[in-house]
This record gives sequence, structure tokens and C-alpha cells, in this order.
Amino acid sequence: MARISVFGLGPVGLATAVCFARKGHQVVGIDPDLDRLEKIRRAEPPFFEPQLEEYLTDTITSGTFSITKDACANVQSDLAYMTVGTPSREDGGMDLTYVKNAAREIGQSLREATRYQLVVVKSTVTPSTARTVIKPILENESGKTAGKDFGLCSNPEFLREGNAVHDAEFPDRIVIGSEDPEAAVRLESFYREFHGESMPPVVRTTHENAELIKYANNAFLATKVSFINTIANIVERTPSADVQTIAGGIGLDERIGPKFLNAGLGWGGSCFGKDLRALVRFSKT
Repeated sequence: MARISVFGLGPVGLATAVCFARKGHQVVGIDPDLDRLEKIRRAEPPFFEPQLEEYLTDTITSGTFSITKDACANVQSDLAYMTVGTPSREDGGMDLTYVKNAAREIGQSLREATRYQLVVVKSTVTPSTARTVIKPILENESGKTAGKDFGLCSNPEFLREGNAVHDAEFPDRIVIGSEDPEAAVRLESFYREFHGESMPPVVRTTHENAELIKYANNAFLATKVSFINTIANIVERTPSADVQTIAGGIGLDERIGPKFLNAGLGWGGSCFGKDLRALVRFSKT
């Protein structure tokens, strides 16, 4: 079983951590928020996700999941997952403060590590962040070389709010971006062991493609929601028209599909808005 560190215990990080721990991996969650850590220590999730409290209780009780604010706990890990938040700046771009802090902490702990570690970036970051921001910080802080002393992979998450635990256990695909073939092979091998017979399709590609797949994914889903709401506005002015019938009709087209065609409130949540703003901002740079 692997020893795993998860930096950032928001919805993505905590769901990821408890799912790994439930399979018997030794997982340590690292987060600077003491209030959040105290709630997790009591097996009280700081936010609601179906099954999360059950998984959290099981893994804390079994001892496979522990938490700390001390990044030094990463020293003995085989994999270090970066799952910290990437909020919007005032100009719409992505604030990488938490990503840079996590990279520094991981890099500093790597300085003391005596074993190869694979650093996995799950945080949503704009293209080239892993290559031009995270990698240099890791190398500078650790005094070590990526591809030789440690591995670096981009592995974006596609967890749905309200389904995060299920999606962590049963993803519909795994995207692995890296310039280091050995690191990509190691990460894919880990997931093949973790998922077993339910292993989903794997996309092996560059850091930049992996980072953009996440943005393109969210932008397309937001577009579908906005599109059907526009059709709903037309329906309101059209006698005998029904948007649900229209959505069902176009959803039967396999090129379109039925999901995200429920007219109603516009898209929201914690991801679509900030990710679209960041993509627009990035496209103008």
C-alpha cells in the first residue's frame, strides 16, 4: 500500500483522501486551517457530500487517515497530491497563491526525503502552470531535479459537487499530463491498482493538454446549460412549445447527449464561474 499526502482538505482534497484511505492506503491530510482540521479530527466534514461522513469516520477509526498542519509529514510519502483551491483574482485570472505555497511546502519536505516521490497536481490551474510555476518551485525548494529525484504529473479532477465521493471512486476518465514518462507510468499504475476492474479510460498527454482539458470540460458544460436556458427563453414566447420536450429531442442525438440540458437556474457552484473567467483571462494574455 502507498503512503500518500494530500495538501488541501477542501471538497476535492478530503473526498480524494478518504477514498484512498478506505482502500487501505496510509493517507495524511495537510491543511493550515485549524478549525477545519479540528472538525475533520472529530469526523465531522466541514461541508456536505453524500457518504463523506461515513468514509471519514471509517478511515479515522481504522487509522488509515490522519491530519496535520505540518507539511513535514510529507517526507515519507510515495505520492503528494496538491488539491488546494485556486480562487479568482479581481481581473478574472487565477490566484495561484495557495498553489505556490503548497509547492514550496512540498519542495521543502522533499529536501529531507530519501525516497522518490511523485507530486500530483489536482488543483485547477491555467496551462503551463505545472511546467513553469510548480516545477521550478519544487526544484528550487528541494534542491532536487524533476524527472530524476521526483516525479511531477498534472492530474485534473472532475468531481461533481454533491457526487464528489462517488466520482473519486468511479471517475469516467483519468487524465495524466507529464513530460516525464516514468512519472506518468507510476501514476497510471497506482490508479490501475486502486480502481481494479472498474479502471476508466486513461488519457496520457502533456501538462498543458491536461490543464486545458479541465477548462474545456467545464466551459463546455456551462455552455450547454446556458444554451438550453436560451432555448427556454424562446419557448416562453412560442405557443405550444415545451423546453423539456425539446431538450429530450436534442439529447437523443449522440453528438449532444441528454446531460446538462435541464432548463432553469443558470450554472453556478464553485467551479464554472471562476474557471470560465480564468479561461477568458488566459485567452487574452
